[in-house]
Amino acid sequence: MLPRLAAFSRRPPAGPLAAAARSLFSGSVNIDTPLNYWAGKRRTIQEKWTTENVYEPATGRVLCQLEPCGAAQVDQAVMAAKLAFGPWSQMSGMERARIMIEAAHIIESRREEIAELEVVNNGKTITEARLDVDSARMCIEYYAGVASTLAGQHVQLPGGSFAYTRREPLGVCVGIGAWNYPFQIVAWKSAPALACGEGRSSSTADNGSKIMEMASKGVKPVTLELGGKSPLIIFQDSDVENAVRGALMANFLSQGQVCSNGTRVFVQREMVPEFVEEVVRRTKAIAIGDPLLESTRMGALVSRPHLDKVLSFVDQAKKEGATVLCGGEPFVPSDPKLSGGYYMTPCVLGNCTDAMTCVREEIFGPVMSVLSFETEEEVLRRANDTTMGLAAGVFTRDVKRAHRVVQQLNAGSCFINNYNITPVEVPFGGYKMSGIGRENGQVTIEHYTQLKTVFVEMGDVDSLF
Repeated sequence: MLPRLAAFSRRPPAGPLAAAARSLFSGSVNIDTPLNYWAGKRRTIQEKWTTENVYEPATGRVLCQLEPCGAAQVDQAVMAAKLAFGPWSQMSGMERARIMIEAAHIIESRREEIAELEVVNNGKTITEARLDVDSARMCIEYYAGVASTLAGQHVQLPGGSFAYTRREPLGVCVGIGAWNYPFQIVAWKSAPALACGEGRSSSTADNGSKIMEMASKGVKPVTLELGGKSPLIIFQDSDVENAVRGALMANFLSQGQVCSNGTRVFVQREMVPEFVEEVVRRTKAIAIGDPLLESTRMGALVSRPHLDKVLSFVDQAKKEGATVLCGGEPFVPSDPKLSGGYYMTPCVLGNCTDAMTCVREEIFGPVMSVLSFETEEEVLRRANDTTMGLAAGVFTRDVKRAHRVVQQLNAGSCFINNYNITPVEVPFGGYKMSGIGRENGQVTIEHYTQLKTVFVEMGDVDSLF
């Protein structure tokens, strides 16, 4: 069975809530437009289903109703992708590239509209949402460039015979997104598939192991980009300003709701006092509030249950002996219309140890755990002591040390003197329980194609019979 598809129809409830929902936008977004896309056009689902309220994170108000898809809608989506696969896969790479570039131009022209939709739907700041839209556009542009370069290999064999390989599309692919980067992930999943000539069918997330189990029954290939509990190692010779900036970027982007976040911040003991003082000062200064305002640097968490869960991690950390150096509390913005939103103050935890829950489990919120270490050998052992391995980072002025440490970190994406930078040209993905396969970069083409080998005999058959 395919994972459940979540189809949204942007139909605000009647009465005062409708006007309230409309007032959340600057005017460039028409929230009455259905977002369902079936059989080549947008439409509202005709069947009657039990709807679920969708809440706007910034205000807590009902934004629209979600209409879950049934089996019939799933089948329609897959069939539409199959029908598209025929003509799309027969196009040349240049023809596909032209269409993809046109799509990228449309995204660029509607950048602000899409970014505002992301903010209202997700709670992240408008500044970050614009960057997400840019990332999606650049991903499509990048793979448009790759589309015309897909090629195999020619192998010369004895007697003038030869063999060649060709990369062929897999067929219909299902991309499973997540709620923290909705629009960006759509592009990251779709662009390489479209470049290779696939048909597309998209769904919302299920967990990775379940997806892998389901795919195994039909011997379907999968790639998985899952969670992380990534280490960020800061050596005493680091530039303090850059180390603090890196730690903030590693923990507080999108309200900490980022799978690659470096939430285990290991600081060499001699540098701990200076680092903690500065990181706490900067964390306290983060502007929290209306995510549509340019000045806001931290918006709302995605939902009330998730906010409660993150806050419970802070409470558990205190019970286990961690010190709350700042934040970790519910936050109510001064603007009355935001009083029902899902806000909290970004938190820095000190005196953390490796066995604490806050250090072992993925919190997925704005909570930084600071740990001290003495030696390089020690911190490497502790940094790698996790079942996950999505990302890791190191700050140091010693170039030899930086490369030496990165070589020994068990993580698929590593950063030196920076963090959470994900250019579309560079592969991104994890080790261990953080997944298999890669997003972005040329290597992704291998996941969306299958290799065919062709032998060509130029002479007579040399038979043993």
